[in-house]
Amino acid sequence: MLESIQFNEPVISVAVEPKRVQDHDKLLDVLNKLSDEDPTFKFRVDEDTDQIIISGMGELHLEIITGRLKREFLVETNQGKPQVVYRETITKTIEHEEVFQRELGGQQHFAGVRIEISPLSRGSGNRFVDKCENPDITEEFLNAITQGVSEAGTSGVLMGYPVIDVQTALLDLQIKDTSDEMAFKIAATMAFKNACQNAKPLLLEPIMSAEILV
Repeated sequence: MLESIQFNEPVISVAVEPKRVQDHDKLLDVLNKLSDEDPTFKFRVDEDTDQIIISGMGELHLEIITGRLKREFLVETNQGKPQVVYRETITKTIEHEEVFQRELGGQQHFAGVRIEISPLSRGSGNRFVDKCENPDITEEFLNAITQGVSEAGTSGVLMGYPVIDVQTALLDLQIKDTSDEMAFKIAATMAFKNACQNAKPLLLEPIMSAEILV
């Protein structure tokens, strides 16, 4: 069995926009193609500003990308100032219980989750472990909890950067007649965020290793 190849995470990001408005959709299509070709290149659309953010291994890497956009795909772009890509993590194991109970749209929604988050070694990525022995848990509820934790990890509690190298274990949950997938997703998101607040969160800066031969 072959070992999976590990790729480095991007360390710098730049906001880009097409010089011609009509090239917006084409730009997204091309960026998607380029990210498939190059695992160290990523892009996203900011949910708040709708800006297109491209990320890579350095300024030269992104200059090559924007050069290809113009040369190969005839899409000219304007670029913002490069921004260092930070990450967030935790340094302490914390157990947290969260209960979500609210009336929405004239209907009651309830969900309770108990999770434990713990730090992993650098480069391990995020993990979700189901340790819940509640016999009433359903696959739909478990998927909703997993999704809630995953989405919560895209924005950390310090400065809003993605959270990395954290294991989340589902320990238990509370279910009532008014429980549904939406409630469990919200409860899981709140549980992860609140747990991170108390787990001594840490801001991570990118570092590079280099070998110099003389």
